[in-house]
Amino acid sequence: MNETKATTNKTQVELATFYVGDALCGMDILKIQEINKLMDMTKVPQAPYYVTGILNLRGQIVTIIDLGKKLGLGATEASATSRNIIVNSPGEHVGLLVTRLSDVISADMEKVERAPANMGGIQGEFFSGVYKTEDKLIGILDVNKVLRLESSRLEEQVH
Repeated sequence: MNETKATTNKTQVELATFYVGDALCGMDILKIQEINKLMDMTKVPQAPYYVTGILNLRGQIVTIIDLGKKLGLGATEASATSRNIIVNSPGEHVGLLVTRLSDVISADMEKVERAPANMGGIQGEFFSGVYKTEDKLIGILDVNKVLRLESSRLEEQVH
């Protein structure tokens, strides 16, 4: 009976976790549309420094953001483990390029602590908090803040 109560608890969230460089990050799995391997991307001239390019995903144009650059951790190296996390974003399709995927964990959001202003070199403004597991710290990514990338300016450049 307690298990049912825990899964219906509004503070329990499934976090998809992933690495950006050596930093372990997580986001609510419901914000993710899909995850895929790297694909051929088209560079966008004069795009912000953190935009890797755009790709055509089943007829939808997806803007790919290098999450490492956006968070101030340096460029994400393309490798066999790199992935694009396609997130649900109003009005546009955005992919977050990450170093590698980790686990999906169930997190009690009441136990999330405030994010420090600078989390070990990571720009803390993009995080809503930090979740502690027994052996790891997970930075909870605020996807909405990450996606504020002057959408109108980017759209003008693409079209």
